[in-house]
Amino acid sequence: MSAGFNVRGFYTLFAKEVRRFLKVTVQTVLTPMVTALLYLLVFGQALEAHVEVYEGIGYTAFLIPGLMMMSIIQNAFANSSSSLIQSKMTGNLVFVLLAPLSSLEFFAAFVLAAVVRGLLVALAVYAVAVLFVDLPLAHPWAIAVFAVIGSATLGALGVIAGIWADKYDQLAGFQNFFILPLSFLSGVFYSIHSLPGVWQQISHFNPFFYLIDGFRWGFFGQGDASVALSLSVSLGFLFLLAGLGLYLLRKGYKIRR
Repeated sequence: MSAGFNVRGFYTLFAKEVRRFLKVTVQTVLTPMVTALLYLLVFGQALEAHVEVYEGIGYTAFLIPGLMMMSIIQNAFANSSSSLIQSKMTGNLVFVLLAPLSSLEFFAAFVLAAVVRGLLVALAVYAVAVLFVDLPLAHPWAIAVFAVIGSATLGALGVIAGIWADKYDQLAGFQNFFILPLSFLSGVFYSIHSLPGVWQQISHFNPFFYLIDGFRWGFFGQGDASVALSLSVSLGFLFLLAGLGLYLLRKGYKIRR
């Protein structure tokens, strides 16, 4: 125990969550990497000679950061949400709740494990993609900051979804009708400047857009929004979800009954 924070308990739960997804690395890391590379192969080959989003930047290079962030978004969310719903369905969540862990320690362990998985998948995509495409690193600090914020944000959202859902199909619906549409419509495959005016305005209400745009700015030094705005919106969204997740845990919503 250190300054009221149960470091040993937090680390034990965090390590348990990391080991859980590392035991099935093919499913949790390699499969998302292959999926992202298939998107890269299909869209890159089809549009490389026809589309130039940023001057001097090939379409395939433009696509890689978007696919990396999309992989972070989907896998960080899946890590925390699937772990919680599985624990609820099998009944072993009670053993975690009986441990001397506060809501903050519980929340932090799940979110940090989601960050680890999100970053691992993104690094795997990057490691393979750069074998075929020359990708600049204009601002490495921005790449690291937005990658961590993105994975933490979706880890927090996964905790909320895992608490809310009572069945696997509810969680699948949350992912299919919320996470997937927002991630696909956030500028992964295109610049929002190529959209009609009304759709550009709608895109600015998508928080995932700012995660992807800020992350891409780290590679090219170019984006559809200012990096300060992207960082502010991304942090605000993270704090909002973290506050909601901690509130639900402290209330014991759908987990203490």
